[in-house]
This record gives sequence, structure tokens and C-alpha cells, in this order.
Amino acid sequence: MELTKILFVCHGNICRSPMAEFVMKDIAAKRGVSDMFLIESAATSGEELGNPVYPPARRKLAEHGIDCAGKTARRLRASDYEEYDLLIGMDSANIRNMTRICGGDPQGKIRLLSDFAGRPGEEISDPWYTGDFETCWMDVLAGCEGLMDEILGRRAQGVFVV
Repeated sequence: MELTKILFVCHGNICRSPMAEFVMKDIAAKRGVSDMFLIESAATSGEELGNPVYPPARRKLAEHGIDCAGKTARRLRASDYEEYDLLIGMDSANIRNMTRICGGDPQGKIRLLSDFAGRPGEEISDPWYTGDFETCWMDVLAGCEGLMDEILGRRAQGVFVV
């Protein structure tokens, strides 16, 4: 079985994108489909490289029984565009930076997470600035659930990626 490879991306890779990475891994595990996915996350900036998940984000995941130990921030590379099936950003600035870093989006792989939550074009607010990790959690969870539903629905129809 071919893996669906998903890369979640935000500005620093210490709040939103690692939350999405570990929420999506948790959803896959609970649905018994972990072996169908490779799920990771990255940053568009270099300012947090090597840093662990931001403590309030780590605590929010832990509240829901999700462990993100060992995750450190890494930067998006142009080669990631070919390696992953989907590159999912959190806001319009992420999308612009992802498209720039990847040299465009000829295959339509770069998407906004909220698009999968039935809220096309909406941004997932950065809790680094807002301090609102609960809203971020809810938005990330809704996006990841919707993304999983769409991927599994398409796989059931014989379509490999979204």
C-alpha cells in the first residue's frame, strides 16, 4: 500500500504545524490507519530551527493524551514539494512562503488546513501571538478530522491523494 505523505507547515514549526502533525498521527492511530500515512511538519522561517514544541502547545496536546516528545523544528525545503503529496499551511502568509520556497505549486499540493474543516480561506491563528491555544487546538482538530475524512473517502473511491 502506498503511503499518503503529508507535511504540515507554519511559521516556526513550534506551535500550529507540530500540533497538526501529532493530532493527525493520533487520528490515524485511533482509526487504525497509521500504516497508510507519513505525517511530519516544518517551518517557513529559520528562527526556531532545532527548538522543541513550544511548552503551551505541548501542554495542549498532552491534555488530549498526545505526546510530541522529540519533535524539533525544521525548515521547509524545495525538495519537500516532490517528497510529499500534500503540504498544508495554517495561514495565507504560510501559503505564500511555501509557494516561494517550493518554486510554485504546479501540482496543487499546497493547501490551507481550514479548507478541510469546511471553512475555506480561513486562517488558523498563531497562538504564539494570541496566547489562545484552545482555539488553535479546536481549529487544528477540525482541519485534521476533515482532511482524514477526505483522504479516506477518496481512497475508498480508488483515488490516492486529495
